[in-house]
Amino acid sequence: MNETMQLPLLRERFFRRERRSVREAREFVRSALADWRVGEVRADEVVVCVSELATNALVHGVPPGRGYRLMLWLRDEGQVRVEVHDSGDGEPGVREPDGESGRGLVIVDALADRWGVGERVPGKVVWCEFGVQAPTAGPRWP
Repeated sequence: MNETMQLPLLRERFFRRERRSVREAREFVRSALADWRVGEVRADEVVVCVSELATNALVHGVPPGRGYRLMLWLRDEGQVRVEVHDSGDGEPGVREPDGESGRGLVIVDALADRWGVGERVPGKVVWCEFGVQAPTAGPRWP
């Protein structure tokens, strides 16, 4: 069973190593961004990056029997931060696409304002950030 924690400025969820988890991660993030009333264009960019990072975690970072954790923050300074935590080795980087693969971090690099890789024991955290503006109306912005 998936665990879900939801606070006003943080959404966090664990996903199992399953192909459908990428779709579930996109839906999870889209719902949070709608609750926070993040503009549609930036929300689409965040969702695309989540899809790429979740796919990379599944393909390269999650050993059999494990999963990955997705964390999403809405910060006071008008930023959305995404983190994907996995227990795999290696340090991801932008590389030249090779056939059908290798485009994930190229896409993240193009859409996110910033991104990077952090340490975790075991494994790593791949993160990206997006500047967003507060909505002009509505009670949902924290």
